[in-house]
Amino acid sequence: MTRRVAVVSGGMGGLGRAICIALADAGYRVIAADLPDGQRQAEFEAAVAGRAVDAAALDVTDFDACRALVANVESAHGALDILVNAAGITRDTTLRRMDKAQWDAVLGVNLDGVFNLTRPAIDGMVARGFGRIVNISSVNGQTGQVGQTNYSAAKAGMHGFTMALAREVARKGVTVNSVSPGYCETAMVMAIPEDIRAGIVDKVPVGRLGRPHEIARAVLFLVAEDAGFITGANLPVNGGLFMDF
Repeated sequence: MTRRVAVVSGGMGGLGRAICIALADAGYRVIAADLPDGQRQAEFEAAVAGRAVDAAALDVTDFDACRALVANVESAHGALDILVNAAGITRDTTLRRMDKAQWDAVLGVNLDGVFNLTRPAIDGMVARGFGRIVNISSVNGQTGQVGQTNYSAAKAGMHGFTMALAREVARKGVTVNSVSPGYCETAMVMAIPEDIRAGIVDKVPVGRLGRPHEIARAVLFLVAEDAGFITGANLPVNGGLFMDF
């Protein structure tokens, strides 16, 4: 079988990097699409050294740039088979203190970015009769969180997008799913003050933060060739922090 090609937005971040490494180690050709950042890019390149991973500069809030990235991938590789929408930011504050720029920034990256990359990617997947789309949502999109009306709204909206698109392309060989991580050992979470972070861990039944490779494992499961009967699903990976029937 020709090596499948995967694009991971936010691919240089904590979760994105782990996803890129896991996909490459499983035999996929990976393009990590992210904002250019000298130090972070150097760390990323060191982490993925020797693997079939390329970096591509991308602002997911720019629709034309996303369309150009998809076109470039398809020109170079013939197909974009797997899309993992992992780009995400936070601008935390209570709604009463939140300004429009903080709302727009989070919705622009976390939700608009999903549309901007998926829209140009979906036509090729449908035409070829194969595609795997995985959207990285969050436990806080399921439960809400104080100070995160923008983030929680975007992450909940991401799963609504997932379910709707899954129905649209279910008979075309394309699956669309989301993964909702809990609190993990990433720069975003480690920036939380230590006392607050300790309180979060106390509420997690397994008694620890998640590890990025555990989120990547869930992504690998959903993008597999034989995962074609799983679509429109949300896979929680949160250490038992939130359980829903």
